[in-house]
Amino acid sequence: MMSSLETRDLTVRFGGHVAVDTVSCKFYPGQLTAIVGPNGAGKTTYFNLISGQIGVSAGQVLLGGRDITRASVSARSHLGLGRAFQLTNLFPSLSVLENVRLVIQSRQGRGFNLWSVAGSLSDLTDAAQAILARVRLTAQAALPVSALPHGDQRKLEVALLLALQPAVYMFDEPTAGMSVDEAPVILDLIAQIKADPKATVLLVEHKMDVIRSLADRIIVLHNGALVADGDPATVMASAVVQEAYLGKELSDV
Repeated sequence: MMSSLETRDLTVRFGGHVAVDTVSCKFYPGQLTAIVGPNGAGKTTYFNLISGQIGVSAGQVLLGGRDITRASVSARSHLGLGRAFQLTNLFPSLSVLENVRLVIQSRQGRGFNLWSVAGSLSDLTDAAQAILARVRLTAQAALPVSALPHGDQRKLEVALLLALQPAVYMFDEPTAGMSVDEAPVILDLIAQIKADPKATVLLVEHKMDVIRSLADRIIVLHNGALVADGDPATVMASAVVQEAYLGKELSDV
């Protein structure tokens, strides 16, 4: 099977510090890969390299076999790489519904025309409302994004990712800061996305119960390097992972 996403010797240095160190990994459709490791291991930096938030020092990122190492964030998005949106990239004064609708407009190549005749947007509005129903934000549809509490902001990030319909979904601690009542909504949605055999899902997560329930595969980063890769039971039982999570010094790997 051809990989949907691949990193080849991906590396980034900040001064003399190597934050991600020659990481080579392939990700496949129909698979949810959890990326784990202790704080400072390079997980989010690895995500940032893949999604284009920061530039690489060396190595490559390939999407569907296409080299996107130098592509912009927006170009990667149009090519099918989707990362849960940060609200700074949204329109905080527009409503929740309008933000989702704009992503659908963009995906369909219909542009960001805020002044379209309402009737011509009815199909887009229906599609946006359906997505908001999935993330349980129907009641908040008319609210400006800036008025949303934290838990609803995280739900909106997932809603925008669903609206984008990427080939690769990237979630960086999607339930961080959410209450025990809110988190299951997001986890259920990720499980639904995972069930799509065409979807590739990458998940950075610290909660072991979440990883056990969702992951088909786990890769482990430590000091920026890939130190383990395999099925959850095998990886979590390995000495290298237990040492990393216990904060002990790792032996040579």
